[in-house]
Amino acid sequence: MTQASPPPHPSPNPLPKKPSTGYGRLNLPDVLPIDGKQPFFWLYLGLKDICHSPWLSLAHGLVMALGGGLITWLAHDRFWLLASAVSGFLVVAPVLATSLYAMSRAIERNEVVNLRLLFNTWTQWQTLQNNEPVSYWCLVRFGLLLALAGTGWVMTSSALITLLAPVPIHTPMDFIRHVVLSPDHYLFELWLMLGGLMAAPVFASSVVAMPLLLDRQLNTLQAVLTSWKVVLTHPMPMVLWAFLIMGLSMMGILSLFIGLIVIVPMLGHASWHAYRDLVDTRHVPERMPRQEAV
Repeated sequence: MTQASPPPHPSPNPLPKKPSTGYGRLNLPDVLPIDGKQPFFWLYLGLKDICHSPWLSLAHGLVMALGGGLITWLAHDRFWLLASAVSGFLVVAPVLATSLYAMSRAIERNEVVNLRLLFNTWTQWQTLQNNEPVSYWCLVRFGLLLALAGTGWVMTSSALITLLAPVPIHTPMDFIRHVVLSPDHYLFELWLMLGGLMAAPVFASSVVAMPLLLDRQLNTLQAVLTSWKVVLTHPMPMVLWAFLIMGLSMMGILSLFIGLIVIVPMLGHASWHAYRDLVDTRHVPERMPRQEAV
């Protein structure tokens, strides 16, 4: 099936800021129109970026797969520790994919993609303390917010299962036997409903926030509100994007983490393209200076 071509990316050259409409003095970027099937094209572009720099891209997935395997091996008989690891991966993954966003940005700009780029991505934000005191800690703040959200979910989930399960839940098999496969499914359905209610605002707050913080001189509040603005403007494509992210992530986890070697970089690169197609950043200054094009 022929894929509809995506809307052109906004011009990277910053223009003078225009007045914000409807959002006070926050000066949030505008949201661009997209096609309802655009999330599938983002995945295709993510795969293209992997092919551009396969070793660096797949190394991110390998690290995540090895980390997930190690945690599973250590916590195989401790269900809540294992649940914490899985939840932490899904929630904090947008932060861990920061260098993948930087790689996709460099590919888009025809810049060099190498280990130096990855090193600078994780360290150069420290040089912005004097130039951007307002947004200096924005990347760290957002990561802490996501970590807090993941911790809150694990604690809430643990309390729910502990209070309502017919027997104590200690291992993953206990959870499957007494919650998932229980003849009375109300507890599992309640657990899924609670997870969905807690995951929805996290997704809405982070769908474009991290690449936006990496790319442009905005603070955490502006990035989160822009992310919400995107979701409210395009609810159905964002629901599809959320299901694709969750489904592919679970496939990677259930494949004994082997699938994450490809899925993690694909979703990371695709998230950059989602941000570029969704947010008009022409009026927002770039955060970091450009490299020389190759």
